[in-house]
Amino acid sequence: MQSKAIVSERPLRAPRLDGMFKIRALQDYIVYIVFAAVFVYFAIMIGDSGFLTVRNMFNIARTTAMIVVMATAMTFVIGAGELDLSVGSTAALSALVCALVMQAGYGWGFAVAAALGAGLVVGCLNGFFVTVVGIPSFLVTLGMMQFIRGFDMRVTYTNPISISNTTFNSLFGSGSLWGIPSLLFWSVIVAALGHVVLRYTSFGRQILATGGNRLAAEYSGVKTRRIKFLAFLLTAAAAALAGLLYSGMMQTARYNFGEGAELMVIAAVILGGTSLFGGRATIIGTFTGALMIGTINNGLIIMGLDVSEQMMISGAIIILAVAFARKRNS
Repeated sequence: MQSKAIVSERPLRAPRLDGMFKIRALQDYIVYIVFAAVFVYFAIMIGDSGFLTVRNMFNIARTTAMIVVMATAMTFVIGAGELDLSVGSTAALSALVCALVMQAGYGWGFAVAAALGAGLVVGCLNGFFVTVVGIPSFLVTLGMMQFIRGFDMRVTYTNPISISNTTFNSLFGSGSLWGIPSLLFWSVIVAALGHVVLRYTSFGRQILATGGNRLAAEYSGVKTRRIKFLAFLLTAAAAALAGLLYSGMMQTARYNFGEGAELMVIAAVILGGTSLFGGRATIIGTFTGALMIGTINNGLIIMGLDVSEQMMISGAIIILAVAFARKRNS
């Protein structure tokens, strides 16, 4: 018996690739579009209240600098498919180490080196437990965040430690060059270095290969565990630098520096276009995401919203960022 071929009378339709490409392109640039929309909204609503002044623009740059520094390094960790929740407490630890060393009579250069060293120790511990012991990075860095915060409180008894070294405070916080705040220089320099490393070096390509497909990367010769270990070192060093910027700006060191900053840092990275699941990352997007968060916080303060309302809106931003990341990856 001869079987009949079933032929559809309707012509086959080609996939709507053009539409898909347009949607993907829109998703890639959404952070810039939203940032522009947020800025225009605040300019219209509170432009007369000082939002558009040069002084306020520099104020946004100063308060965002620490988030930019930590988010730049966090882009590497998330690009490698991991997460670091200990950056805020590491920043507080480095600030306290720097202040205590200077209080002991050492120069600011030695104090900065000691603070960066403390941060690298945290990075080594995070990297060891994640890449050698095999514990998920979320759990390791969550525990490390709690441990360091408690350690800081124990050492200082929650008392602030003042920093009177004018050279340090000027270089890392309150100083300026040609009228431009030193904090803005730090954030731009770190973001520019991060962009070059991620986009134009083999280390950057290996980060994305590790996060995109770890097994395929290993078959290609990439030592993925070493790459992840280096990424944790990078975030710890950046967090230590952020701690120096916190202490330089405030001219003191406190155990609660960077409290809650880890969520803002992750939100800036995800809003900027980096995949939460690794394999895709952009430093320019991260920089823009951090500026957008800083602009929103600044605008809400000028509008007179209290801390609780600011926290609610910040939480909503994080939820939307994660939801958008999942939609983009699907």
